[in-house]
Amino acid sequence: MTVFEFRDPNLRENFIFSDHSKRLQTETNGNKRKQMINQRLFNSICRTFVVLAAACSASAQKGDTFKVFYLGGQSNMEGFGFNKDLPADLSQPMKDVYIFDGNRGGDGEPGLGVGKWEQLRPGHGTGFASDGKENKPSDRFGVELTFAKRMRELYPNDKIAIIKYARNGSGLDSLATGPFGCWEPEYKAKPNQYDFFLKTIEGAKGAKDVNGDGKADTLVFSGILWMQGEGDGSFTEEIAMEYYKNLNHLIEMMRSVFKEKDLPVVVGKISDSGNSESGIVFKNGDLVRYCQEKFVRDDKRAGIVRSTSRYSYSDPYHYDSAGYIDFGKNFADEMAKLLKK
Repeated sequence: MTVFEFRDPNLRENFIFSDHSKRLQTETNGNKRKQMINQRLFNSICRTFVVLAAACSASAQKGDTFKVFYLGGQSNMEGFGFNKDLPADLSQPMKDVYIFDGNRGGDGEPGLGVGKWEQLRPGHGTGFASDGKENKPSDRFGVELTFAKRMRELYPNDKIAIIKYARNGSGLDSLATGPFGCWEPEYKAKPNQYDFFLKTIEGAKGAKDVNGDGKADTLVFSGILWMQGEGDGSFTEEIAMEYYKNLNHLIEMMRSVFKEKDLPVVVGKISDSGNSESGIVFKNGDLVRYCQEKFVRDDKRAGIVRSTSRYSYSDPYHYDSAGYIDFGKNFADEMAKLLKK
């Protein structure tokens, strides 16, 4: 067999001719196989890198986790404290605490329950308003400030979020509505306070990004603060005596909304300024207080704040600024007890 070898100085291949086989062979076949294997290995490494990069990016985009508390009720939850009376440490936006405050109003009114997450600051008392795009703070505050401050002290490693919807004068019973509204979940006549509560929760959850950093945050619903009952204590004995049943039902419904059947709830016990000709502002308030105590006694995940009986008033119905400052702290301490159980 005669073999001829041809070398081209411009090519890396050495061509070999065989007069027996009459075929052209190249020494690069083995090299090409190696190149194919190397290319596949390179592609595999690239794909792995892309997957890891995507995972790292997803991890980097993960938002924060917030311990969330709902604040509801009527005027003494809405808040009638004056911002001008606040100490310096409560007069500024609060670090790592955010609030979604639903726009408030009477049953059937439009545009209620909408809001926008923002850093907690004074101005979420009575007179606060929101159109869902812009919050308009008032010159008043409620229990949210000292509640949040105390919770940050008790849980320094947690971020706190507050969802608030409260309506002054509102009652649980539809017969205790007056011009203000009622919280009865089955009320059908027109959208009521319970509907606006649902709207507020829907808006707060739907916003996803609580602190405005562009990342979707996680909300962990951790408790309910409820301050209400003066309205139901202002009508008949029959309405006041229904307060236990109505409160129990409302809290059960709220817990189902938050998907936590054992969600802790702290009730603020109503009190009376005595600032009226009869010496009693809420004529059947004693019956409501009895129902509040019974509710807390029967519900193992409920607590009550009783310090309201010693607060001073700025008018016949509402506590003064010092009262709200103390009230919020006591709400937090009572909630912390339940969270430890």
